[in-house]
Amino acid sequence: MRKRIQQDTAVRIVDRGAKILVIGEEKETAIVGQMLDELLSAVRKGHTPDVSDLTYALNEARGDSAADLGAVLSEAPRALRKDMQIKPRTRGQKEYLDALKHSDVTVCTGPAGTGKTYLAVAAAVSALLNKRVNRLILTRPAVEAGENLGFLPGDLQEKVNPYLRPLYDALYSMLDVERVRRLAEREMIEIAPLAFMRGRTLAHSFAILDEAQNTTTEQMKMFLTRLGEGSTAVVTGDITQIDLPPSKVSGLIEARRVLRDTPGVAIVNLDRSDVVRHPLVQNIVDAYEADAAARDAESPEGRVRTDAPATDTPE
Repeated sequence: MRKRIQQDTAVRIVDRGAKILVIGEEKETAIVGQMLDELLSAVRKGHTPDVSDLTYALNEARGDSAADLGAVLSEAPRALRKDMQIKPRTRGQKEYLDALKHSDVTVCTGPAGTGKTYLAVAAAVSALLNKRVNRLILTRPAVEAGENLGFLPGDLQEKVNPYLRPLYDALYSMLDVERVRRLAEREMIEIAPLAFMRGRTLAHSFAILDEAQNTTTEQMKMFLTRLGEGSTAVVTGDITQIDLPPSKVSGLIEARRVLRDTPGVAIVNLDRSDVVRHPLVQNIVDAYEADAAARDAESPEGRVRTDAPATDTPE
């Protein structure tokens, strides 16, 4: 940890047993001191920080927003099952988990690596195993992202399965393959393309629409109006990765705008500070955001597909 802090900052850290001495410029030492105070607070509450916690805490301190971060990192885990617990790694993730717990409909946007799908599936599996719902429904739009669906081998189900694989991956990280198979056979877990949702009413279910940036307005409305008694719906997506034709408006962008003041609906916007994958993922997100900003500056009308319109909910 000490070496990592020294690599990422312009300070030198001296370990003097019960005390740590931070040497460097006043501004940088103040940032590192605040970061260490919050990490120490988390440790005292039973949390063991890792490298991603350190990076996040440092970024928060640099943004002068590290206050009470220790409480976020040390929040009590939310049990998924006895041998698996879920807890937030960032402020944004805490807001997201709170929304999943208290809202009937949650719309979450954010870049890759922020845990949008994983946390939604975790909340859904928890609700299913604890018998708060009877069914878990995971769906995605089967939109071609630079590849031709028609050239894939097999029947319709075999063609769309690759699009649904990330949902299977999230499930398999929480439940073993055999249990997923048994629950699917009993129709307690269903993973299907969004088109299969039309005309249904989903009662006592936890429904997740993933990759929702690739839905049209009509598809999004169709999914949200499937909600029946005792059900929860979660919509996730990344509005910087829209694969719809240029003539189509993303249903996710429209949903954020239309539903922002609707009681019972929570809108959560995660950003690059909430990336919790390999640290390189955040650097990649930063690089693409910087490139997009540079291209926008050169040609303001050059990119209209990757950002929300001016009428959308402010970030």
